[in-house]
Amino acid sequence: MNKESQNGLNPEEHKPRVQIDEIDEDRAGQRIDNYLMTRLKGVPKTLIYRIVRKGEVRVNKGRIKANYRLRCGDMVRIPPVRVSAKELPHAGKWLKESVESSIIYEDERLIVVNKPSGLAVHGGSGISLGLIETLRDARPSEPFLELVHRLDRDTSGCLMIAKKRSALRDLHEQMRTGKIQKTYWALVGGRWPSRKQQINAPLKKNTLQSGERIVRVDPEGKASLTRFKVMDRFGDCTLVEASPITGRTHQIRVHALHAGHAIIGDDKYATKEINQLFKARGVKRLFLHAVRLDIRLPGSEERRHFEAMLPQDLHNALRGLKSD
Repeated sequence: MNKESQNGLNPEEHKPRVQIDEIDEDRAGQRIDNYLMTRLKGVPKTLIYRIVRKGEVRVNKGRIKANYRLRCGDMVRIPPVRVSAKELPHAGKWLKESVESSIIYEDERLIVVNKPSGLAVHGGSGISLGLIETLRDARPSEPFLELVHRLDRDTSGCLMIAKKRSALRDLHEQMRTGKIQKTYWALVGGRWPSRKQQINAPLKKNTLQSGERIVRVDPEGKASLTRFKVMDRFGDCTLVEASPITGRTHQIRVHALHAGHAIIGDDKYATKEINQLFKARGVKRLFLHAVRLDIRLPGSEERRHFEAMLPQDLHNALRGLKSD
């Protein structure tokens, strides 16, 4: 008999066990891989996809693929998954406080955050954790926290997180039907013509051998439309307001490049020369900020708009350009 048994403790009680979850209406419609990432907090994505592929995760006693969409009443078998404490990604106190202090609106269904530049929205591709993992780590009692949409890592500004599955479905439907309006501010090189008020050019994603994603204007790409408006001029650059009508990857960045006015600080689409020139003048990162969101609050008929203040670094850069 081992010491634990002698002390009245059953070591079997401390081992991870098979769990059976019944899917309710709030979870219905979610992909099984995304459900497991929320359910098995801290478990690496590679492990989640492996247990699905090997048939260790089952729905209604049958094997499923990672893109299976859950239905109300589904019985999900989750196998025992053991992860060492070293493998669990945990956000530090400073990061959790930074994300919490960036919240500009919250109710029982929705959180709107003014995302800081440099923070990925989620982990992956060498990033152990992003904003959503940080928020989940900071709020272990919240049963559901999911990104409604995404922002590039270096883009700052308004980002929505759903606190209920029903809110996520509602907001996705609003996005699909064009009822959510997103507004960005971008500083672009050169003099953007006032008459150029929209870019309508199809976009196609390409993956390089290095694994880097690049988006290009391509006749075989997906239809993409962005509206632009000149806000201010600073000699050799222009502050524009950009409103994406569609929601393609890197859409504003590539449409600005297609117009001949790449966004300053964009290390993927702008030239090194222009980035270095403006870095010396105070623009030290991608000058793209999601300044406003106009939505209908999920579960309500009330329309609201949310504004994220321009971060201090971008504000200082504009002030410096005005004094040049």
